[in-house]
Amino acid sequence: LRMVPEHRAARSPFGLDEPPWVPDKECPRCMQCDTKFDFITRKHHCRRCGKCFCDKCCSKKVPLPRMCFVDPVRQCAECALVSQKETEFYDKQLKVLMNGATFFVTLGTSDKSELMVCRLSNNQRYLVLDGDSHYEIEIIQISTVQILTEGFTPGGGNTRAIGMILQYKVPGSEEVTQMKFTAGEDFSCNKKLSAIWLAAMHKATKLLYESRDQ
Repeated sequence: LRMVPEHRAARSPFGLDEPPWVPDKECPRCMQCDTKFDFITRKHHCRRCGKCFCDKCCSKKVPLPRMCFVDPVRQCAECALVSQKETEFYDKQLKVLMNGATFFVTLGTSDKSELMVCRLSNNQRYLVLDGDSHYEIEIIQISTVQILTEGFTPGGGNTRAIGMILQYKVPGSEEVTQMKFTAGEDFSCNKKLSAIWLAAMHKATKLLYESRDQ
């Protein structure tokens, strides 16, 4: 069972189209282990890639929210690994993005910044910014996302996200607008929340680019 929007324009920008299945007549053997199909060894299609496999090579049932499947579906081993990693985004990072975080936002080349709460809309289609001003940036119009980081953490760990530069097209024109987001220095708890939000945004960006390259 899949639950998909009636109109393509209303779907999540992170979604993927279900691939066409390799026709049964074109796959006499498993496309992974080359086992010949017969009355005992049946054919199974991976719901993510659409290729044809035997039961052993396509036995995993994994959630696939990017294609709007309601329940876990059969996938080959390679696709299952990718889908399992994406499940973390839908279970954790997506909620973080929707809850939002606070940033100092600078528009274009302005030297003035405004304190704003930034969050992902419930339909996942807009980045909503609220402060004295209000902006709604359509996710599909975002062209580039650059995560800004600062030095190494103690012990030589990874760098910490402190902001991002977002470029997007204004609907109805080819004009590209830039926004800079910087985590505030005033409250350490807010800064930590902002870093978590930026990390989630980084993962969301990867999914966004993948959906465009499909």
